[in-house]
Amino acid sequence: MQIRKDPLVTGSYYHIYSRSIAGYVVFNDTEEFSRFLENIDLYQHTYFGYRFSKFKQLDLPSQQLIIQELREKKSVLVDIVAYCIMPTHTHFILKQSTDHGISKYIAKILNSYTRYFNTKHKRGGPLWSGRFRSVLVSNDEQLLHLTRYLHLNPTSAGLVKEPDDWPFSSYGEYVNSTLDKNEICSTKYLFDTTPAEYEKFVLERKDYQRDLSKIKKLLLDNYTG
Repeated sequence: MQIRKDPLVTGSYYHIYSRSIAGYVVFNDTEEFSRFLENIDLYQHTYFGYRFSKFKQLDLPSQQLIIQELREKKSVLVDIVAYCIMPTHTHFILKQSTDHGISKYIAKILNSYTRYFNTKHKRGGPLWSGRFRSVLVSNDEQLLHLTRYLHLNPTSAGLVKEPDDWPFSSYGEYVNSTLDKNEICSTKYLFDTTPAEYEKFVLERKDYQRDLSKIKKLLLDNYTG
């Protein structure tokens, strides 16, 4: 693992963004999205020491036992606040829980998925464009608004009409009042909003963010330098 020149601070929250090489579509179907979602769930745990392909070769009871033991240890590299997986890029809001935790975590999930994708598509070489980008989240208000930005990405890109139509983000965990015990995100106690209040908070911004995205794309398409 290459240590960053600007080390990320343990206990702080960051918006983490990774994109594919030259806009290459790296998530083509539900199988590929689902594989990556499993990666991001398992590799957050400090003591998950398997290569994912080897883990998947275990029988289901063995997999479930390992997952149960990991959850009981409660030792993680990062706390996942929110995520959105798009066809060509990924967004996360992460709290670094151990020193170098974010860098280790992102390296694990991206490298694991690259091995899977390259094997499946019979290709070689890197899949991701350089080092991931990180932006420090300064306060709780910024954190809350950033979750909304992530969850509206699929509607802004025209992939779906409503954010809950996109199953590859954490939006469902925020607006579902009966959260599954196997949820990926660590959102409890972070925001003083009910699921209904959060849904309203997101949807009232949906059209604005979509229109803003269209304007930005139009400006870029017509920019001649």
